[in-house]
Amino acid sequence: MKELNSIATDRQRGAVIIIVLWTAVLLTVLVTAMAGKVRLSATTVVHNYDASAEWAGLMGTLSKAEAELMLELMPRPVTEERDEEQDRYREPRYRFNGQALELYYPQSQEYMVRIFDHGGKINLNGINRNILQRYIEHWLGGPEEADPDEVEELVWTWVDWTDLNDQPAFASGAEREYYESLDPGFVPRNYRELDTVEEILHIRGFADLLDGVNVDAAFTVYGNHSAINLNLATRDAMQLIPGMSDAIIEDIIAYREVEDIDSQLEIAELIPFENLQLMQQLVGYSTTTSYFSIFVYPRPEGLQDSSRIIFEDGEFINPDPVRQAWQEIVEVTGFRNLPRVLKVDPYGRLPDTSPARLLEQDRPIDVPGS
Repeated sequence: MKELNSIATDRQRGAVIIIVLWTAVLLTVLVTAMAGKVRLSATTVVHNYDASAEWAGLMGTLSKAEAELMLELMPRPVTEERDEEQDRYREPRYRFNGQALELYYPQSQEYMVRIFDHGGKINLNGINRNILQRYIEHWLGGPEEADPDEVEELVWTWVDWTDLNDQPAFASGAEREYYESLDPGFVPRNYRELDTVEEILHIRGFADLLDGVNVDAAFTVYGNHSAINLNLATRDAMQLIPGMSDAIIEDIIAYREVEDIDSQLEIAELIPFENLQLMQQLVGYSTTTSYFSIFVYPRPEGLQDSSRIIFEDGEFINPDPVRQAWQEIVEVTGFRNLPRVLKVDPYGRLPDTSPARLLEQDRPIDVPGS
């Protein structure tokens, strides 16, 4: 009898131990799960705080960039003294050519600001038929290599897109019937002005023609200029101009880093005569607009000076590796009115922001300080 009681007691103790162990396991699991949830909540709070702080910093920097454009239109104080150390007066508005800016209202060093005046882009709404033909010939490899039939077809396709009717101008054109037959179908603009630069890629043949081109960096639909101001021109736009070569583009960028281009003579000193002949009516030196693309983004880690390119292993490397940033296109009409926002793109593609891809000894010798 005693042995049976002992066995029963041992079984009860064993059951209690098992229950205690399972209870411990369950409590451990519950505590671990609760700790995980607490950790996740804490991490979420930290990330939300960081995101809110970054958003506030970015938007604050963007507002200061807008204020920069407004301040530029304010009359200069009568008491302002000219810097006598400068050989020539430099136009302040030409700094809106994509260079990294230090604003009047000091911005956080954690953010970079670049502003592009649209006077440095090819104005799609300022191109007439003859100039368009010159551009297309250049984009197809030059007058000698371009197929005349293909050039004519692209020209008339453009004409059909921008005319006011649905009748093809020539058999080589494309009108409503063609575009509605696509999948998905759409209707052509049928108006003389494009609404966005991306619209050019909807015109038959132009998406292939401009394959690989950052159209937002090279073109604009704002302003009434027909010639590109070389003081403001993006590298992306200059690469599309007939007669421009990589060497000429880098010479222009190197020159304007230290001096304004302010005469036709200076343009002629930078561009050989035979090349300049191909650019008639396409380039200038004085046009500015009231339209700007503002880019704001966190400063890349370790970036100290974005104005000098890195030459490494025989290649030029842009010290600023950022290719996408918060973008706003704004119109600034005066210092009394806030800029009018025309476009917002959180993932806007930056134009090529690298400094002149030239070694110091290869820079134009007549540029002061080179």
